[in-house]
Amino acid sequence: MLLEDEIQQKSFKSPQQKLAVNLLYTTNWLSNHYDKFFKGLDLTTQQYNVLRILRGQAPNPCSLKCIKERMLDKMSDTSRILDKLVTKGYAIRNECPNDRRSVNIVISEKGLEILKELDFIDEATKDIFKNLSTPQIELLNEMLDNLRGNEIAK
Repeated sequence: MLLEDEIQQKSFKSPQQKLAVNLLYTTNWLSNHYDKFFKGLDLTTQQYNVLRILRGQAPNPCSLKCIKERMLDKMSDTSRILDKLVTKGYAIRNECPNDRRSVNIVISEKGLEILKELDFIDEATKDIFKNLSTPQIELLNEMLDNLRGNEIAK
C-alpha cells in the first residue's frame, strides 16, 4: 500500500522528506510485527537482541560494553535490560576476576531455551518480506547501508 494512503497525506515537500517519513513508518510497521512475536513471553525486542548477542558469544562471556556496541538500538539502557534478563533467569552476570568494576555476562540455559522457542522468527521474517524478491532485498540492504554511511547524517 502507498505511504500516502496509509498516512492520508497527498504530497510531500521533497522526495527526501517522503523517504524519511516512509522509513519511520516502515520501522514502526516492522516493530509492531516483532512485538506480536514477543507478546505473552514477557520479552522486549531489546531483550531479544541482547539474548541473541549473548548466544552468539557463547560459551564466551560478554562485557556490558561489548553488548552496547552490538545493540541495534544504541540508545537502549543496556544495564537495565541486563538486570531484567538476569532477574528472569535468561542471563548470568559474574564479576570479572581481573577487574572487579567490570562484569562478564553469559546466556543461561533458560535464555537458550527461550531463544529456541523464538527460532520461528527467522521464518516469519521471510514471510514479512514476501512481497520483495531476493534481488530487491539485496538492493534495499545496499541502499540502507549507503544511507547510514553518509558522513553528513552522522
